[in-house]
Amino acid sequence: MVAPGPMKSVFAVPRMDCPSEERMIRMALDGVVGISDLRFDLGARTVTVAHAGDPAPLLAKLESLGLGARLSRTEKADPVDLAVPVDDATEARTLRVLLAINAAMFIVELVAGWLAQSSGLIADSLDMLADATVYGLSLWAVGKAAAAKVRAAHVSGMFQGVLAVGVLADVFRRVVAGSAPEAPAMVGISLIALAANVSCLVLISRHRHGGAHMRASWIFSTNDVLANFGVIVAGALVAWTGSRIPDLVVGAAVGLLVLAGAVRILRLR
Repeated sequence: MVAPGPMKSVFAVPRMDCPSEERMIRMALDGVVGISDLRFDLGARTVTVAHAGDPAPLLAKLESLGLGARLSRTEKADPVDLAVPVDDATEARTLRVLLAINAAMFIVELVAGWLAQSSGLIADSLDMLADATVYGLSLWAVGKAAAAKVRAAHVSGMFQGVLAVGVLADVFRRVVAGSAPEAPAMVGISLIALAANVSCLVLISRHRHGGAHMRASWIFSTNDVLANFGVIVAGALVAWTGSRIPDLVVGAAVGLLVLAGAVRILRLR
């Protein structure tokens, strides 16, 4: 029998390996009475919940997502495990800056990718747009009811799905019609995008120990930096081999990643 009072439960979630699953879990647990904090560890694939009362309702919510969740352990929570007051104004300002940077880089990368015939750049630009949408919906959902936040997540999922299909269609078109990606443009624009994403990472790192939504934003920025490195490597391989295949592979990989995340978000109830 679990003792009453503040508790800390650790849930193993074997299929939680990217920010999309973290966002699904946040939305599933949003509005559950008694939760004071959520901590995610994507590497260990665990979710730690500081809460009051029985962990069974939490487990039921997580099981409904189909990610293989199970309860690892429950123990009395230390005061340090409980959430600290959040400076909503500061977080909102940070999210607005992240939204502006991602929206600007979406336009820059999309235009450059089209002119340079690079599927990798176009895919990364749409990933920027997807991130900007997430940040915008996060701002809109602040203070809203749980049902409104779920609707916001579904809108984000549908939007990301459309973007992913667009990326994959463009890759297919370039496979059939041919393309001649310009390696210097791929690398040059990706270096600019990398600088923008590193700036986002520095900004969001100040909040990486805050609420779950801010920790997720930090993970998004980290993944964007890794995606930029992927496009840079693809550009270097295009220049070295003279083949367009590395560019097409990177474009398809980014498209499939966004599509998988969209499907998981749309499963959220």
